[in-house]
Amino acid sequence: MARTNRTVVPESRAMLKQMQYEIAAEFGLYGHSYGGGADTEFASELGALGGSGGVGRTPYLGHLTSRDNGSVGGEITKRLVKQAEQSLF
Repeated sequence: MARTNRTVVPESRAMLKQMQYEIAAEFGLYGHSYGGGADTEFASELGALGGSGGVGRTPYLGHLTSRDNGSVGGEITKRLVKQAEQSLF
């Protein structure tokens, strides 16, 4: 069966990526790959820190477990649902 997991609104891709980095920083998941100095509240600063990824590329995050990554995805879902519920009222 073909995968139908695609972004319905392509313009939201950047916002979702920003949210992903913010939540991961809140959870403290980026501290190890950047030598512990990336505990920041702004995801845009994570990209400016460099690391093994180079300019404009995602740094290597192979040390993260599936559970860590899933917790970030779960939190994104919770926040998106909360935003949608608030917009209904």
